[in-house]
Amino acid sequence: MNNQQFARRQPNFIGEEHIRKYAVLVPIIKTEKRLCILFERRANHLRIGPLEISFPGGKLEKNETIQACAIRETMEELNIHQNQVEIIGPGDVFFSPFSLIIYPYLGVINDYKDTFSEDEVENIIKIPLKFFMNHSPDHFRSELINHPPKDFPYEWIPYGRDYPWSKGSYDLYFYHYQETIIWGITAHIVKSMVSLIQDYQLFKTDLIRN
Repeated sequence: MNNQQFARRQPNFIGEEHIRKYAVLVPIIKTEKRLCILFERRANHLRIGPLEISFPGGKLEKNETIQACAIRETMEELNIHQNQVEIIGPGDVFFSPFSLIIYPYLGVINDYKDTFSEDEVENIIKIPLKFFMNHSPDHFRSELINHPPKDFPYEWIPYGRDYPWSKGSYDLYFYHYQETIIWGITAHIVKSMVSLIQDYQLFKTDLIRN
C-alpha cells in the first residue's frame, strides 16, 4: 500500500457492516384500462412486517448485484419468469435511520396473471399510477431521541447526564386509496419514484390514453 493507492480508494461508509441492504422493484403493470403500480400485502405468518403493504424485494445476497436481487425477489414472490420483468432503471436510494438502505428499481411486469407465492404474499393490490400523480401524501414528522443504555458512562462526557443530545426526525407519509393505506418506507419509495416518473416523462404515451 502507498499514497497513490490510498488516493484512488473508494470511500466506504463507517459502520457499514451494521447496515442491512435491500433491493426492491416498483412494478408497473398494464391493465386493460390503465397503468397501475403493483403492491404486495405481506403474508400474515411472516415474522417481519406481517400484513404490511410493500414492494417485491429482499436482502442482497453475497456478490449479488442490486438489480439482480430486485429481479430475483420479484420472480420468487410473484411466481413470474425473468423474461416478464422489464427493468426501466434505478430509483433514488432510501436511507433509513434504522440501519437500513433500500435500493429501488422501476420496472414493468409484462403479461402478469395476478400470480403470487402464498408463502410470502397474502394478496396483491393494484393502484392506478395516475392516482399517485394527482394526490400528494399526508405528511407527519416523528422525532427521534437518543436514549443511552443504563450503564452509559456519563462521567466521561461534558455535562454528564445533562449533555445536550442532538435530536433527529423521520418523515412519515400516508397515501389513502379507497380502503388501502400506503405508508412507511413503501410510501417514501412511491413518492420518490412517482416524482422521477414525472420528471423523466416516463410512460407518457400510456398515461395520455388513460
